[in-house]
Parts: sequence; C-alpha cells; structure tokens
Amino acid sequence: MPATTTNNDLPDLSGQHVLVTRPNHQAAEQIRLLESCGAEVTHLPMLDISPIDSNDARYGLLKTQMMNLDLYHIIICISPNAATLAHEWIDQYWPQLPINIDWYAIGKKTAALLNSFDIPARYSPAGFDSEAMLTMPALQSLNNKKVLILRGNSGRTTLAETLTSRGAHVEYANLYDRQTPVYGDSHIKSTIYNSALSSILITSGEALANFVTVAAGQHKQFSTDSLHGLYLVVPSARIAEQARLMGFTRIKVAQGPDDISMVKALNPVNDSETDA
Repeated sequence: MPATTTNNDLPDLSGQHVLVTRPNHQAAEQIRLLESCGAEVTHLPMLDISPIDSNDARYGLLKTQMMNLDLYHIIICISPNAATLAHEWIDQYWPQLPINIDWYAIGKKTAALLNSFDIPARYSPAGFDSEAMLTMPALQSLNNKKVLILRGNSGRTTLAETLTSRGAHVEYANLYDRQTPVYGDSHIKSTIYNSALSSILITSGEALANFVTVAAGQHKQFSTDSLHGLYLVVPSARIAEQARLMGFTRIKVAQGPDDISMVKALNPVNDSETDA
C-alpha cells in the first residue's frame, strides 16, 4: 500500500473534472490528491499490466535470466512495475542479493522502490527518462560489460541501442506485458465525450498513444478532434512534443511523473500556459 502524501502547495481544483489514466494498481494516490484539491475525478486506465507467468512461452527465458543475475555487471530497472516484479523473482530464487552488480533505475521513484527492497540503485537527477540516464558518467564506457534491462514487453529502444554503441552486451528481461485496455463504445462515449472533462493526466508516451486509440472507439467511429483543446499534463518535453504532433494544443509539462508534480501542474493560474 503506497504511503499517502500531504502538501500545502497543491492547487485548488474546485470545478475541474480530471481524467486519470494510470494503471489500476498505481492510481489510488493520484486520485486521492486530486479529490483532496476539490477536483472531480474519472479513472480510465490506459495501460494494463500483466506479469509473465509460467503458462507463457517466454517464462523459461525469463526464469533463466533471473536465476543468473550474478552474470551481469549492470542491471537497469525501467519502471516501478519492473522493480516490484524483479523483487518478487529475487525473493524467490536468491536468499541474498547477488554481489558485484551495479543497479540503476529510471527515475527517483523506481530507485526509491528498489532501495526499499534493499537493492541499492542509482538514478540520474537530470530527469526521468533514458536520455537522462545516459548522461551518467558511469555509463559512458562499457566495453564488454553485460547489461540486463528489466522492463515490460515493449518500449523505447534508445537506452539499449546507446549502451550497445558504448561497448555493452545488452539483454532485455521482459517481466510483464503492457497492453491497451479494451472498453465498450458506450463506456468511451460516456466517460470521455459526455462527462465535461477539463484535464487529462498522461504519464507516458505509450499511455498517450493508447488514449488516442481508445478514444476513437472500437470501430474508429469517434472523432478525437474535440479532445485536442483539453488541458493535457505530461511529464516530459518528449511526450509534450508527441502530444503536439497528435493535435493537442494545451499541453503542460509537469516537473516529473510523480503524483504531486502532475497535480501541481493543474494549477488554474497556469491553464493558459503551453509548454509544447
């Protein structure tokens, strides 16, 4: 159960109707913060997270990788979901954490989660994405280093490609599937188009792409043009540019993907500001 957060600098969001798109198991604190600020909240997840299980054809490779963690010099954890699932694997197969591994995490939140599992992880204070991690001095020269990236079944390839160009031997350990949720057209219409939304919180490029896909309806019968004027909060300039190219016109870049930063970006004083 995640700890609740208090912050006196959160905005008054009375009269706002905010769409939260985090996965089911990660949305509770964001919803609590928004409601404490007076906002009406609708939750419509834009990612389904499904751990790889023993019935999956990929399970054998994943098990081998997790049982051979001591063969890697560097392990990079992409997300809180990857951190949680990696901990479960380690808890099952490693009585003690294997030594002589440098652990890294994308973002402060993922690093903190790993550290809470007694897995000491470093992260880049420069940002919350692969580009920030790639600026870390220890990752500049990696001749013949074996690197394992813990992640979901899909995602950007920038990190692996750049580490490979720096001399590393990189593998992916796919711990879970990230899938686009399926909603009935009547639910889409009532939740997205008929509920007088004022703002949408999006925390990843994949969630943004899924939102546009879902909002179009199962048979692409809905026009998403009417959504482009909604106030869209995203955690990075990269995702803001992705949103701009999709047609969104009111985009605010939060200070980070954490719940407080995303909620603070909804400050009505900043409603007219567009960072994209």
